[in-house]
Amino acid sequence: MTVRPTRVLILTASYGSGHAEAARSLATAFEARDVEPVVVDHFRELVGPVFASVSRAIYYRLLRHAPWLWAIGYGLGDRLGPDSPFALGVPSLGRAPLARLLATLRPDAVVTVHATPAAALAGLAAAGHSVPPHTTAVTDYVAHSQWMARPVDRYCVAAEEVRNEFVARGIPPERVVVTGVPLRAAFSRSVDPVAARLALGLAPHRRTVVAMAGTQGSLGRLLDVTRALLTVEQPLQAVIVAGRDEGLRGRLAHLAAGSSLQVTGYTDDVATLLGAADLLVTKAGGMTLAEATAAEVPLLLYGSLPGQERGNERFASRAGIALVARSRGELRRLLDRALGDPDTVERMQRSLCRLRRPDAAQHVVELVLEQIVARRRP
Repeated sequence: MTVRPTRVLILTASYGSGHAEAARSLATAFEARDVEPVVVDHFRELVGPVFASVSRAIYYRLLRHAPWLWAIGYGLGDRLGPDSPFALGVPSLGRAPLARLLATLRPDAVVTVHATPAAALAGLAAAGHSVPPHTTAVTDYVAHSQWMARPVDRYCVAAEEVRNEFVARGIPPERVVVTGVPLRAAFSRSVDPVAARLALGLAPHRRTVVAMAGTQGSLGRLLDVTRALLTVEQPLQAVIVAGRDEGLRGRLAHLAAGSSLQVTGYTDDVATLLGAADLLVTKAGGMTLAEATAAEVPLLLYGSLPGQERGNERFASRAGIALVARSRGELRRLLDRALGDPDTVERMQRSLCRLRRPDAAQHVVELVLEQIVARRRP
C-alpha cells in the first residue's frame, strides 16, 4: 500500500508581496523536510479571481491616493476584531470553499500567512468542523486583532514584544511562539559585503546605501530618497530599487544620471542586495524589516504607509534597529547621522543582532511537524 506523504496547506493572499514571500519560504522549508506543501491564494482561488482582482486594485488605489482612509479602516479592524458582526462578513470570506478544499486535499496541517484565511479556518473550527492543526504566521511586527482569530492552535510571531501584546489581549501564552517572520534560506547564510558589491557591479570598499519601497516602488517615496542621497557630501554609492514600476524606474534613472547612484528594477536576490548595504532606506513593510534584521543592516525608515507599516515603524524605532524620518529635511539630516555617526550604527547593529531570526521558516516548520505528530498519537 502506498503511503501518502505528509501534506501541509499554506493559505496566503496577494495583497502586498510579504504574504506571498512568507508562503514561498515556508513551502521551501517544508519540501526540505520531505513534506508536500500546497500553496493556495485564499482570495484568488477560494473567494474568486474577480473579487481578488477588484479588491486588490481598490487596496492599492487607497494606498496611493487616500492612505488616511486605509488607516481608518485598519484602526477599525483592530477595534472590531475578526468575530465582530460589524466586520461585514470579511473574516468569513471563502469559508465554504475552504471547507470543500480541506475535504478534498485532506492536509495534515494548515499554515496561514494572512489574517483573512486564518479567520475563515478558525470560523470553521468554531462551527464544529473537523480541521487539521492550524498555525498562523504573523508577517508584521504588530499585534493587530485581525490576526487573533480563535480558535488557532499556534500563533508564530516576529518578536517577544509582539508576543507580549498577543498575550495581553487574551491569547493563551502557550499558543504564542516567537519564531520570526518566515524568510528564504538565503538569509541563513552569511554574505561577504565585498563579494556582494562586486556581484552588483559596485565598488567593493565604498560605503553603500540601498533604497527600496517594496515590489510596488511607487507606494514609497523613492524620488525624495534619491534627491537626498544626491546631496550627501560623504563618498558613497547607492542602489535604488524601483520594483516592478518601470515608469518610476525611468524617472529615478533620469534623476540619478551621472552620479554614483545605480537604479534597478525588481530583484529576487534581496539577500545579496542587503549583504552589500551599510544602510537600508525604506518604508516599514513587515517582510522588509525581517530581511534587514536577518542581514543585520541598519535602517532609515521614510515614507511608511499608515496602518501596519506605521505600526512596524514604531516597533523598529523602539527596538533600536531604525531611525525614522518624517520630512525631507529630516531624511537628509538622518542620512548624515546614519552614515557619519559610528556610535549610532553600532547601537543599531547590536539591536539587530538581538532580533535577527534568519531560521524563522525552519522554526515554524518544526512546530507544525510537532503538531502533526501529536495529532496522530492514539
